[in-house]
Amino acid sequence: MILDTNAISSAADQDPAIAMVLSGADRVGVPVIALGEYRFGIEQSRHRERYKLWLESFILDCTVFEVVQETSFHYAELVAEVRRIGKPIPTNDLWIAALCRQHALPLLSRDHHFDVIPALRRLTW
Repeated sequence: MILDTNAISSAADQDPAIAMVLSGADRVGVPVIALGEYRFGIEQSRHRERYKLWLESFILDCTVFEVVQETSFHYAELVAEVRRIGKPIPTNDLWIAALCRQHALPLLSRDHHFDVIPALRRLTW
């Protein structure tokens, strides 16, 4: 599964519900986009040192999914799809969804706007 930024945040805050979901996952991936969003959040936090240390440890057990040329094809298709149905989604989330589609993995997120994307399985906790 691929983690959205809110899933990373919940894992960092040691939410027992997300810990259970993650413990059952065969593969945990983090999109570089969500990683950047989370790192920005760390910079805004008064607990930045604790979160930085946690992230360094957590990321060792994850696959970091980078945006590559193949991702751009999935992104372009997704933008066209959501425009056709008139349901805008934030740009960063479209890139995250493109990575999910590219790697055929579900997304762990609490953001319901992902539900309008065809063939994207959103998991929650």
